[in-house]
Amino acid sequence: MQLKSKKILEDIRAAASNVLDFTAGRSFDDYAGDQMLQSAVERQFEIMGEALKRLSKIDAQTASEIEDYQRIISFRNILIHGYDIVDNTVVWDVVQKDLPKLHQQVRDLLG
Repeated sequence: MQLKSKKILEDIRAAASNVLDFTAGRSFDDYAGDQMLQSAVERQFEIMGEALKRLSKIDAQTASEIEDYQRIISFRNILIHGYDIVDNTVVWDVVQKDLPKLHQQVRDLLG
């Protein structure tokens, strides 16, 4: 794996860790009622999506080892370009159900 790919994977790992830390012990109601938390979580998802987009361009093989990487990039696009239609329940669902799996996949790739 290229050094640049490892750097990008580390960026994804760090952003995923941040979201997990930000939301630890929090409920959906906490999330829905805290604009700063929402902004922080969405920003970290934007970083993950942008990093995966870059990874797919320089190292498609490694990117393809991340399940649903294209959906993650699409999610980033919605957060940035469709900011007015972002649904907090969808974001929270991703945090709870999908993010732990992504975090583990990236950690596994980094070894």
